[in-house]
Amino acid sequence: MKVLDLHTHGIGGFDTQTASEKDILRIAELHGNYRSSEIVLTVYPSAIETMRENMFAIKKAMEIQAAAGRPESAVAQQGNKSGAKIAGVHLEGPFLNPSKCGALDAYSFLTPDEYHLKKLTEGFEEVIKIITIAPEISGAINAIKIMSDMGIVVSMGHSDATYSEAESGFHAGARGITHIFNAMRGIHHREPGIAGFGLMSKDIYIEVIADTFHLSPDMLKFIFSVKNPERIIVVSDTVKNAKTETHPVGIKNREGRLLGGCKTLAEISENLIQMGLNRKVVLQAISENPARYLQAG
Repeated sequence: MKVLDLHTHGIGGFDTQTASEKDILRIAELHGNYRSSEIVLTVYPSAIETMRENMFAIKKAMEIQAAAGRPESAVAQQGNKSGAKIAGVHLEGPFLNPSKCGALDAYSFLTPDEYHLKKLTEGFEEVIKIITIAPEISGAINAIKIMSDMGIVVSMGHSDATYSEAESGFHAGARGITHIFNAMRGIHHREPGIAGFGLMSKDIYIEVIADTFHLSPDMLKFIFSVKNPERIIVVSDTVKNAKTETHPVGIKNREGRLLGGCKTLAEISENLIQMGLNRKVVLQAISENPARYLQAG
């Protein structure tokens, strides 16, 4: 079974905030050791020049992997020692809502006009697989249409969108919601918001950071009980300090804000099954669903 992690910033002391393809290959190796078959490396919002530098390192690492060759038989249950295949880039920004920045740098957020879109993506069209955009900010709907037409999967996140604004983003071409409930407007009984749209729409995919820190076990059970099981994607959202002695669990900043995930998909899926969730549904959420989602572009 292929295990696909569509949202990871790093692991084991390395992350995507680098210009070194060697750092990127090390991330892939470590994820492979933890039984992930493929990863989409997620780039933090920053100055466009910095994001392009990060993407260039990922692109070089992908080229090195392609040149070396990676037979599918190398991915074994005990872990892929040759490293997880890097499937591309997930841009988490910079077209996000500052009021829902979470742990990201709100000062780097930009208006998604055509100038910024071109400056960000030019030369990386084949590498960028997913981009997260807040659908309610000025220019977002047009940007969603442009990016979707380019074959990039658009996900909505870091957003204060209402239900109708999220629905408009979906009709413009967005196909997913980034880490549902985290860094977004929650559900209110008079305004279901973007989170409500994510659960109620049978067609949109939702990322779920199911490490029991970002969402409580009861909330995870709720999500799996109401959401179309073919549209749930479990992600790790691991960051640099994941799998290090510095922050073994619950990675937070000084203010107590969660900075990212600490568990790999293998660990998360095992925990979800132990919680009593349907094994087939859980495994589908780390394999078939993310694979299908990547083809949505």
